[in-house]
Amino acid sequence: MPMSTRPWRRQTLSLAIGLALSPLSWAETAGDGELRGLDAIVVQGEIAYRDRSDSTAPVLVYDLEYFQRFEPLTVGDMLKRVPGVGFVSDILEFDAVQLRGLDPGYTQILINGKRVPGGGLDRSFFVDRIPAELVDRIEIVRSPSANRSGDAVAGALNIVLRDAYEFDGAYVRAGALNFRDGETKGTFGAVAGGEFGGGRLLGGVNVQGRYNPKQKLSLRFDEPGGELDNREDQSDIRDGTDYSANLSYTTDIGEDRFSFSALAVRTEREETERSLEYNDRNSTSRDHLLSENDQFEDIDTRNYAVEASYAFDALGGRNEIDAGWASFTDDIVNTEVETGYDDDDTPPSFDELEGERELEDLEDREWSLGFAHVRGVGDGVEMELGLDYNDKQRDFVLEVSEVATDEEGAPLPPFSDFDRFASEIEEQRIDPYLMFSGRGQAFSWEAGLRYEHTDVSVRADGQRVDNDYAELLPSAHLKFELDEQQRISASVARTVRRPSFDFLDPTLLDGEFGDNDFFGNPRLDPETAWGFDLGYEHRIGRRGVVGFNVFYRDVQDLIELVNTGAPSEESLDDYADDIEDFLDENPGAGPGSPGYPEFDPDSFVYTAANVGDGSVYGFEFDLSMPLDALGLEYTGVFANYAWLDSEVDDDLGERRFNNQARYVYNLGFIQDLPGWGASFGASYRKQGEAFARVLAEEVTTRYGGDLEVFIEKRFGDRATVRLTASNLLDASKDEVFDKFDTLGDQIDRDYDEFELETEESGPVFQLIGRISF
Repeated sequence: MPMSTRPWRRQTLSLAIGLALSPLSWAETAGDGELRGLDAIVVQGEIAYRDRSDSTAPVLVYDLEYFQRFEPLTVGDMLKRVPGVGFVSDILEFDAVQLRGLDPGYTQILINGKRVPGGGLDRSFFVDRIPAELVDRIEIVRSPSANRSGDAVAGALNIVLRDAYEFDGAYVRAGALNFRDGETKGTFGAVAGGEFGGGRLLGGVNVQGRYNPKQKLSLRFDEPGGELDNREDQSDIRDGTDYSANLSYTTDIGEDRFSFSALAVRTEREETERSLEYNDRNSTSRDHLLSENDQFEDIDTRNYAVEASYAFDALGGRNEIDAGWASFTDDIVNTEVETGYDDDDTPPSFDELEGERELEDLEDREWSLGFAHVRGVGDGVEMELGLDYNDKQRDFVLEVSEVATDEEGAPLPPFSDFDRFASEIEEQRIDPYLMFSGRGQAFSWEAGLRYEHTDVSVRADGQRVDNDYAELLPSAHLKFELDEQQRISASVARTVRRPSFDFLDPTLLDGEFGDNDFFGNPRLDPETAWGFDLGYEHRIGRRGVVGFNVFYRDVQDLIELVNTGAPSEESLDDYADDIEDFLDENPGAGPGSPGYPEFDPDSFVYTAANVGDGSVYGFEFDLSMPLDALGLEYTGVFANYAWLDSEVDDDLGERRFNNQARYVYNLGFIQDLPGWGASFGASYRKQGEAFARVLAEEVTTRYGGDLEVFIEKRFGDRATVRLTASNLLDASKDEVFDKFDTLGDQIDRDYDEFELETEESGPVFQLIGRISF
């Protein structure tokens, strides 16, 4: 396969983590509640179910104990079990979250109620590098409030980390994972919390071995139902280790409270791919070999974050000041070497040995400062006003070197003469907000207004472009308690999605979409959306809950590719070749000569612009309950289902939002055996078909079902051993690629290539032991 030297083409593995401690009630984080023993996380006394949130805004709450029996390793492993969360990732990879099936850039990831930076081109935040051991609970915020950033068209996922003020005790977790090819990886974690220095201190460390051995098969044809062009057999092994350490300290100074937190996460990862291409559907003979490709990627990702907050009484109310700094670096060395063979000969003869090395250096830094003031302003009415400031700087450098030799047996020349691409993006945000809320015995409400002003500066390709935009974001939420068991909620909010970083970069990319070139537009405005949610929730007995929710998003100023009208480099090269051929056949001829070639380009230079509108809508259901009514007190069942749909128009007509699955659902149960000090359970997850259409390429993605089981044995009230198995059905990811050279070819269905690809990884077995002190 041809190798690409285009910057920004491949989204880097990325993670940037910011911590924020918000002990005030409006942040919905840990407060003055009763201390929880960490030993309860080691030995669970009973089955945990989804919590019922007291928030006026529509929020679903899932404690760590809800997930714990299946021993999730990362936040991604946790989120795959909650309603409406999808992933379009490689098999067994749960990294970029797609809430309600929309691209990850439409979902806001929060940590402790605060916005966090992400390293993805679309501003997504990779949750699969956050250890589950750091988490206290997961909150699905279906519609945002004024005191949170408005970057949440699909909604927000709030990852609430463990707070020093809430936990007491210590425990150690250790175990191993075994994979299909026999590889074994270890995992270790330790957490401790207690009184220290007049306050409370919590700290933890975690080391997690990561491994994913995948096998891929690709069949490529000249068109659907046509002749086979080639077959590719590929092995893809991802091997690495995640390291993390976190610290949280909280102390009361009279009526005031000071909180400090720090977190460091490092990922060392190697990705090794070996691909063989053949001109026969089944043979592995040298007589049919077209190419041998070896690719090795060395990834080093580091994340550091520090946050401090101070809460105090003044000005007739409660106040909080918080300041934070977060740094994210991603260094990648990617080397690809390919030996090509010419199948005009039988067997194919040596053609060329070529290599490419890419050096990627990404650094993302954010500084933040916030102030909030809360006070009562009437009978049962509370006012909150605040100001959030954020300064983000993202520097990206890509260096590319290509070398080759056509001498068979000769070594590849050393990589040198690197082409360099660099860009800098800086954003400064000032977001004031005002919010009012009230709560009665049966009725609660909240209404607010947030104003987000952003200054953007983009430097790339020797030029600088500045832009600024501002959005007014109103929101309102109502909740009505019909009785002790039933409640209805309704929400309306305006949200934004900021442009992807690659769409802001004005560097010209040759052949980015088929034969078409592309350059970004630094003057893009964000997409905006009006959103509506209507929900019903019913308590079942003492611990169970069932909920229904319908949602609608009216998205405006969609960012899409548009044709500048300028011919592409491919068109110019083709025209130059046509003129050269004509002059070779007609010496002395000129532009006015009969038959002189006319310039009629069929591929162009594209850019990004705010054009068109779209809509997103669906239905969500979730159930979490014990089977007490059937006399099965120690049996818990879990189920959630999301039906998802959308509409958007592009140059080829109407389609759904790219990569939105048609549905996603989870089913599961847990059976506790108190007399034996044991339990077992299973869960099954299925995600529907997704489709994506961009210029010159269309992709349909299907996933198999994921079956997981666990068996647990408890030893007293301080030790637990769990055996879990995931991907027991050896689910595959199957993709269909329709590839074209130009938009005209795409409309006429004149194929450049039609590809079928399937990917598998195999079951994973995990044995974990925990002991508390």
